[in-house]
Amino acid sequence: MIVSCHISYIVKIIFRFTFVFLLLLPLVSCGSTQQAVIHNVFSAGDFPALRSGWLEQDDILKSLVKMELTTVNGYYPIKAALMIKRPSYIRLEFIPVIGVPDFLLVSTPEKMNIFIPSKGELYSGRPTVSNLKKFLPWPIEIEDMVMIFTGIPPAFQEKNISYRGFQEKNLLLLEMKAPSGCSQMIWMSGDNKLIKIIRKNDVGEEIYTVKYIYGDDARTIPEKITISMADGKTLLSVDYADVEIEKLADLSIFRLAVPADIKEIPLE
Repeated sequence: MIVSCHISYIVKIIFRFTFVFLLLLPLVSCGSTQQAVIHNVFSAGDFPALRSGWLEQDDILKSLVKMELTTVNGYYPIKAALMIKRPSYIRLEFIPVIGVPDFLLVSTPEKMNIFIPSKGELYSGRPTVSNLKKFLPWPIEIEDMVMIFTGIPPAFQEKNISYRGFQEKNLLLLEMKAPSGCSQMIWMSGDNKLIKIIRKNDVGEEIYTVKYIYGDDARTIPEKITISMADGKTLLSVDYADVEIEKLADLSIFRLAVPADIKEIPLE
């Protein structure tokens, strides 16, 4: 279940993508189900500049979120405060109905802290999937989570990625494949909204599907994001509310000072 591959990509060049599709439209019969394929539209050098999503590089997204987690063990509704900044800064604080927070996750690219006030336990370690899934049942890298929650499909670290573009009905589809065999498909609407992501492993098996739901056509940020794991039993949905995007040079909010009376428990 651990996501082992990464991908790089897509937003500003979508205009160029759309233009080429418009040129191809006359070649596709209205009654045909065949996809219009675009070859060599993109080069690998295009993609590092396309990782913008809903945020500029220095932006921080703040939001109250309603989370719903379904696993083989049950259904868990969660209200939380979320702060995220790319590439892999996150602060996730579960908000109980009464009392102090139930759970606090704070992570930077170098270190992750998890504080459980009710137990007086503070855990520290590297921000890896193996450490994260000791506490949360979604086996996705923190960097991948941040990218998904800010409108960017996760990125490959491999080189020599192959790209193919398609028109699929009224959507734009970009398929990417790494030399390892890992792949990802991304659907975009005609007005440049991210609609769906499907991630597959190196043998072509689906790992997860992400869907973006927009309640208002004027919204850039979706009302809801859902992540469905391939096991068909694990589903995470995140509803944004009261979203704020601001620039913040001070990143101390993503670091947790160890309380004097709390012993730090290493995760490795």
